[in-house]
This record gives sequence, structure tokens and C-alpha cells, in this order.
Amino acid sequence: MGFKIMPKAALPEWVEQLQAGHRVVGPQPQHGQYIFGDIKDPEDIHLDYPTSVLPPKQFILPPREELLQYKNGGLYIHANTEERTPTVVMGVHTCDMHAIQLLDRVHSTGYPDQHYQARRENTTLVSIECLRPCMEHSFCKSMGTLTVTEEFDIHLTDLGNDYAVDIGSEKGERLLEGFASLWDPTDADYKRINKVLSEKWPRFSYRLNFDITELPDILNLSLGSALWDELGERCLACGMCTKVCPTCYCFNVVDEIDLSLQDGKRMRVWDSCQVHEFAMVAGGHNFRENRALRQRHRFLRKGKYQYEAYGLVGCVGCGRCAMSCLVHITPVDTFNDLYERRRAKGKVQETQA
Repeated sequence: MGFKIMPKAALPEWVEQLQAGHRVVGPQPQHGQYIFGDIKDPEDIHLDYPTSVLPPKQFILPPREELLQYKNGGLYIHANTEERTPTVVMGVHTCDMHAIQLLDRVHSTGYPDQHYQARRENTTLVSIECLRPCMEHSFCKSMGTLTVTEEFDIHLTDLGNDYAVDIGSEKGERLLEGFASLWDPTDADYKRINKVLSEKWPRFSYRLNFDITELPDILNLSLGSALWDELGERCLACGMCTKVCPTCYCFNVVDEIDLSLQDGKRMRVWDSCQVHEFAMVAGGHNFRENRALRQRHRFLRKGKYQYEAYGLVGCVGCGRCAMSCLVHITPVDTFNDLYERRRAKGKVQETQA
């Protein structure tokens, strides 16, 4: 919808203006890492950060969310979808923007999730272009998530002393209303933008040994791979990989009842397909009893199932799961291993023929 240029020195002033009518959250350092949290002092925001422990999806799909309240033993039920405080999430990396795009499709397809949509409607996203790899585990270039062309409200690009401000929606336009420290880009500014963007790509490497469009077929041909048993032997079933994933949305629903057994509330909480109880059903049957089956389900869901259902791959290459896994199970190693095993098997079949 248009470009503007903002001096970096004006960022705290803009954040302070936003705080007058919004809850503003953004990346902040904590114990040597970065988390998304409420910005109290505009000077505390850090837009040049490696990655965050938890993805910013936590503000539209909270780890713990009240769905409804009930009273008088269930005679009165009230869904908790009332209007929430408008929230601005600052500094969202491009991989996380792609993750939110997938979550938007998931929660608007079939039976729309009114709780998700209410939060999403009240959330404005200010993303930022990644100009260097976040960490050693990132493989966003392989996954096609190294830049973002849609679904953002405002997108920032670091030009050194300034930010290029790309306005992507009416919500984004409203965030800049009345803010004076902006100017229309000149030809020199466009040259700066093009230079910064062209210089960033060589800093990132492709880490998958194949094109991402091949991934669904590779996984489909690898259902019986011995790799799943090997991963199952290593996996601790702790669920950390799914807890930090920006595209996971599995949940459990629990009722919290007061001592009178008359009033209570129903809560939605994050859950993990990697824990033993997740796939347990009536009669004590568990259709993903062992860790090998759960690992296979995890990777097929990321690389095949979600793509087939929503047209987007469920892994955005952020690297959080690789960083969090205590036994070093990583998507890059898993996908490449499956590819190499399929390729080797194909060569054997060609030789035999």
C-alpha cells in the first residue's frame, strides 16, 4: 500500500504513541535469550535479535486460554469472545509471519475458531526483514520463508540509520496516523532498499539437499523408513519440539471447577503429539503407542499433511525445535536423511534393473 522511511531514532517515539491505545509487545532480552513480552519502556525493544524462545503466535493462540464460563451446574454458559485489548506485535521475523499465515488458514477453514479470530482481529503485526541468519539451526531459505510479501500490516527493513516502512494493510496505516517522523522515499532511498535486500541473500545458505516442493513426495515414499525407529530410540517424548514450534496448534481442553461443583470455566491449553497420552482413546488404546510413530507423525504433519490440507508446508525453518531438542533431532538432518535414503534406494533399484 506504500513505502515510508523512518529514522531509527524515532522508533521509541512511535512505540510510545502506540502505547496510548494498544498493548505493545516485542522481543526483549532475558537470561541470555529473547522473549516476546509487554513493552513498558519503549527503549527496551530490540528489533535486531537472533530468535525468540517462544514464537509470537502466543499472542493469538495463547498457551492457556479461557473458552467459556459456566454457572449453576451448566444452566448458564458464557463464551469468552468479548472484545480484547488491541495488541501490536513488533519485530516478527519473516518465518514467523509465514507460520501465522498458516495458522490463519487453519482457524478459518471448516469450522472457524471464533476465539482465535477474535484475537487475530485485535492483533496488528509489525514484521521485520531478516538480513542475516538467526542462528546455526535456521534453514528459512530452504523453506521459502526468508522474506514475506503478504499477510503483514507493517514490514520494516533495516537500512542502517533508518527503517524502510512497507505498509501492507489498513490496520498498518492506522498505526502510523499522526506520526510525523516519516518521509516519502526518494530515489536514493529505493537504491538503499534494493542494495540491502540484494546483499542479504548470499548470507543465507540452502541447507536442504533437495527442493522443498519435493518434500511431500519424499515423506510419502518414506512411511516405512527405518529412520523413524532410529529417531524413536533417541526421542525422550518430552514435547519440547512442539512447544516451541510456530505452526503447532494441537491443544487439550480441561474444565476447572470450583469447590461447589456448580461454577467453573473451560480452558484450552497447548498440547503435544509427542507425549504418550496424546493419542490415547477410550479403552486405553493408543494409536501412536511408541515414539517412532509419534516422530513419523510429527514430520509427516509438517512436510505433507498440512501442505495437502492448506497449501502451505507446516515447517517454516525457524530452527527452534532443533535448538530445544535434548537429543539433537533436527528437521534438516531428518529431511536430508530421508532424501538420501530414497535416492540411494533408487540407485540400487536402477542397478538391479
